Amino acid sequence: MIGGTRRRGAAALAAALLVAGCGSPDQAPSTTRSDPNMFTNPVVRTDAPDPQAIRVADTWYLFHTNSGGRNVPVLTSPDLVEWSDAGDALPELPGWADAGKTWAPEAIQLAPDRFLLYYTVADRASGRQCVGRAVAEAPLGPYRDDSTAALICQAELGGSIDASPYRDADGSLWLLWKNDGNAIGVDTWLWAQRLSDDGLRLLGEPTKLLKQTEPWEGTLIEGPFFYRHDGKLYLFFAANAYDKDTYAEGYAVCDSPTGPCVKAAENPILKTNGVASGPGHASIVAKDGRTWLLYHAWPPGQEGSTDPGRRVWLDELTWPDGKPTVKGPTSTPQPRP
Repeated sequence: MIGGTRRRGAAALAAALLVAGCGSPDQAPSTTRSDPNMFTNPVVRTDAPDPQAIRVADTWYLFHTNSGGRNVPVLTSPDLVEWSDAGDALPELPGWADAGKTWAPEAIQLAPDRFLLYYTVADRASGRQCVGRAVAEAPLGPYRDDSTAALICQAELGGSIDASPYRDADGSLWLLWKNDGNAIGVDTWLWAQRLSDDGLRLLGEPTKLLKQTEPWEGTLIEGPFFYRHDGKLYLFFAANAYDKDTYAEGYAVCDSPTGPCVKAAENPILKTNGVASGPGHASIVAKDGRTWLLYHAWPPGQEGSTDPGRRVWLDELTWPDGKPTVKGPTSTPQPRP
C-alpha cells in the first residue's frame, strides 16, 4: 500500500506540473511554449536517426532511418521546429529487398509532381546493405520502387549505403554514397557519380572522393552530402562509430562533384559536449537567408540505446571566412529559424 500511495502521489504531482506548464523531461521546455519566437533542442524527441529534410511550398518534410515498424518514417513541419508524424513514405519495399534495415533516406524534388527517394536497404541476393531508389508524385509519397535490383550494391566492398542526391548550380544531378567497408574491415570511401535527368540511372563511372584518414574519424566516414555556398562546393560527412560519443561531423572543400576534395584542418566542426553525444549524419536546410544543420545525437550516457534513441537537433550554421561553423549542440532557448 505504501508503494501504491507513492505512485498515486507521483502521478498527481506529474499532472499538476503539466497543468502548470512544466511538462515532462521529454517535452519541450516551457520557455519554448511561452515564447513563440524561441525554440529549444532537440526538435524531435523520439528516435529519428539520419535526418534529411526538403521544403515544398510552405511545408518541410523530414525523412529518417526506419523506426516504429516503418520503412521510411516521414515528419512534417511548418517551421523546422514543430514536427508531426506523417506516416511511412515507403510502405512497400521492392521484391529484391528485405525489411528491417532501411536506413538514411534522402529525397529530392525534380519537378512539381516528381520526387525521388534514395535509401539504403537489405539486399537479399548479396546479403549486404545496398542503395535503392523510389518515385512519388508528392513529397509524402507513397514512394514506389519498381526496380528489379539495387541501384548501387558494391558487395565486394562491404555494400553501399547513405546515398545523397544533389543538384549542382549547372543543373546536373549527382549521387553521393559510401561503400560500407567497415562491415568487412576495408576502407570506407565516399563516392560520387552523375545521375540521369530522371534520377533513375547512374551515368559514366563513379569517382572516389575521400576515405578515413584522420585520428578523429576512427575506422570510417559516412553520411556524405554536398552543399554549395558562395560558389564553393562543400562536402560534409560524419565519422567514427555511430553508437559512441566519438561520432562527429566534418567537411571538405571540393573543386567539383568529382573532386578533388580537401578536408578542413579544423575538423570536426560538430562533436560531443555536455548536452548531446555523438552528433552527426547531418543535412543542411536554408530559410530566410540563414542556414541550419539538422542532425541526430544521443542523450549523454545513452549511446546505443533505442529509448529515446537518436533525437533530432537543429543548430545554426554560419560561414565566417568561408568556413562552416556550427553553433551547437545547444540546449538553451534560441530564436527560431
